[in-house]
Amino acid sequence: FHDHALMIIFLICFLVLYALFLTLTTKLTNTNISDAQEMETVWTILPAIILVLIALPSLRILYMTDEVNDPSLTIKSIGHQWYWTYEYTDYGGLIFNSYMLPPLFLEPGDLRLLDVDNQVVLPIEAPIRMMITSQDVLHSWAVPTLGLKTDAIPGRLNQTTFTATRPGVYYGQCSEICGAN
Repeated sequence: FHDHALMIIFLICFLVLYALFLTLTTKLTNTNISDAQEMETVWTILPAIILVLIALPSLRILYMTDEVNDPSLTIKSIGHQWYWTYEYTDYGGLIFNSYMLPPLFLEPGDLRLLDVDNQVVLPIEAPIRMMITSQDVLHSWAVPTLGLKTDAIPGRLNQTTFTATRPGVYYGQCSEICGAN
């Protein structure tokens, strides 16, 4: 899509620069072209056609990348003030809470405001669907290393899909200011 849009932008820039060059260098300008109804129609319709040529492939790619038809694992994440509840929906009600570790309980090497008492375990190289909601206020479920950020809104179920490509510990964080901690 990038190459497609870039070629259209190059074409537009080339045509505008060519028109400016001709306007600045040519002594024989036609004064009737500024009043031409056909020309006004063309330069009104042509940008609309160009925008459609850019928008259609963009929308197709957007919908292709958004939905995973057959995820290997589905996890429901519910945001609460100061903790998250995770539910492995494929495994019959495996539910646990994940609280941030208080500074008094941190071991050497633990990360303040990032380490939790119960970590979510995910497979690598498998499509994973996260369904995200909130119990009380607005939250934002985010894992910056995976490039994920999805809002958790009370009464609404948002969805995101991702694939962890390498093993390791990925730290998530709430990206909304929702209280004193």
